[in-house]
Amino acid sequence: MDLKTVSKDADKTDNQSKAQSQAFDPNSLASKDSNIFGLPFDAASAQQVLIPVPWEVTVSYNAGTASGPEAIFEASKQVDLFDPDVKDAWRLGLAMLDVPQSLIALNATMRVKAEEYISGLEDGRDADSDEIMAALLKEINQSCDVMNSWVYDQAMELINAGKLVGLIGGDHSTPLGLMRALASKYSEYGILHFDAHADLRDAYEGFKYSHASIMFNALSIDSLKKLVQVGIRDFCEQEHDLVRHSKGRIVSYYDRDIKSRLYSGENWREICNTIVHQLPQNVYVSFDVDGLDPKLCPNTGTPVPGGLELEQAIYLVKQLVEQGKTIIGFDVNEVAPGDDEWDANVGARLVYRLANLAALSRGLEPVV
Repeated sequence: MDLKTVSKDADKTDNQSKAQSQAFDPNSLASKDSNIFGLPFDAASAQQVLIPVPWEVTVSYNAGTASGPEAIFEASKQVDLFDPDVKDAWRLGLAMLDVPQSLIALNATMRVKAEEYISGLEDGRDADSDEIMAALLKEINQSCDVMNSWVYDQAMELINAGKLVGLIGGDHSTPLGLMRALASKYSEYGILHFDAHADLRDAYEGFKYSHASIMFNALSIDSLKKLVQVGIRDFCEQEHDLVRHSKGRIVSYYDRDIKSRLYSGENWREICNTIVHQLPQNVYVSFDVDGLDPKLCPNTGTPVPGGLELEQAIYLVKQLVEQGKTIIGFDVNEVAPGDDEWDANVGARLVYRLANLAALSRGLEPVV
């Protein structure tokens, strides 16, 4: 769905949306032609808009996350819309853009080439001495540039239209364009990063925009003043050193340290308070589902033992809101459907709760 196209007949769309919203029953079954969560909104009438990015070109372990946006959309129709934390949550107006077919096609083509390139690395070949490998790497990096530019353009259009923007990946490389777009509006912001991995590798496997490099690349954004990571439990020495030498710009709450504090008698609220205290007023929430206990996301690309419970993670975001921070955007990434809807069900509920809390932090009023 293109916001420009939707906006061409804004008055007509607005009237239709109002009529549909007024007739909407949040307790009934979702209709087949409804938007995400069965809601009666589109990009023009919603206050919050989700950008789906079906992309997993640089994944280094299990594939499947490119199907995440569509799987979450389908699973969302089974989510009950009542949210005790946010009054009249469904009335706040949430919609998802259409899944872009152009990115689906480009991802399919480039994923095959990335697998060929990674296989070459495993065989001892590299881009510095092998022309075929160099050509593959250049083409893959250029395709990731295309994806990042598409996300940036979509995000800028929505931000300029006054929308609160979220993103559903795909692998964790996908939100960089949104992070860059937010820098055009916010001179300073922080990132609250849920993940099993630090994602601070510089061009992992040669891929400039690797899913393992998203936070390294985010640090090149001048507006990003603080990166606060939670649940990290799989990282290399280079990443650990980058955190230690960041002069406080990166603060990592490693899973083992969190668990040690809990086992020693400290409660989760106290730990959350210390985490929230590290963040500036404006906060972007970046959520890789492998930050959760893998029983909640067994099919994600790179599952790691340990992690957070869903309500434990949501509690932290709630503390962020209760302490007066403003959520300026968010993403949910690395949901891979697998053979059933379990991962997508978890992902859909995570998206809904984050969107509602983001709206609450912004003081958004119901649109119907």
